[in-house]
Amino acid sequence: MTYYIFNLAPGDGPRAAELLRVRRLDVGAEDPHRDALAPGDLVLVYLAAPERTFIARAELGPGVPGGVSLTHVEEWDPPVPMSAVLSRIDRSAGARADFEVGVVRITADEYETALAVAAERAAAAERSVDRSQASQ
Repeated sequence: MTYYIFNLAPGDGPRAAELLRVRRLDVGAEDPHRDALAPGDLVLVYLAAPERTFIARAELGPGVPGGVSLTHVEEWDPPVPMSAVLSRIDRSAGARADFEVGVVRITADEYETALAVAAERAAAAERSVDRSQASQ
């Protein structure tokens, strides 16, 4: 199993939501990881600058013309800022927030850190909603 970030262009938020809904992501013909992507690989869906946020995680399904299909899609609300993930990982190997390619290979630790931050943010958002409802 391999881990990747799918790096979507700035302003692609609405398009990303549609791609997640139809469970598909595009992969450019020139992307260096295109031929390595395989069913079962795990991905984080990332909106590039200025957003710099993770909006979902998914598992890759079979390839489709021009991209890959997705299974087990989990959209993140609230989204996860890249800065929150970077603050928890060893950046000496070159982890960063901005990428030149659409698909970026990452380590299992980087992937798991993003999942942990997403879970913490979701729990905090839930607590905030509970407190808000209790005060009404």
